Amino acid sequence: MCSLRDAAKSFAKLQVKVYGISFDDVSSQASFARKHGLAYPLLSDPDQSVGRKYGVTRAGGRPFAQRVTFVIDDLGVLRHVSSKVAVSTHGAELVELIEKLRAARK
Repeated sequence: MCSLRDAAKSFAKLQVKVYGISFDDVSSQASFARKHGLAYPLLSDPDQSVGRKYGVTRAGGRPFAQRVTFVIDDLGVLRHVSSKVAVSTHGAELVELIEKLRAARK
């Protein structure tokens, strides 16, 4: 999450919107965002309905999501799924990926 925060200027230049979502409640999300200085919205999915739709709930009903990133374009088309997230470099990797995806569309 912090590497996404650190890439905020690059995302802004690309006009990319970033959202985080977890199974935590709104209060926990707000506390986490303050603690880590996150400026992007953190969404709460306490009943795991969104997590189930995207297939990111863990086996055995454990109450936390897998770390997965979905890149959805401005038309609502899913362009990429990252299920192996290197927390420290993920923001920079996403910027590079989005630039490549956009170049391929031209």
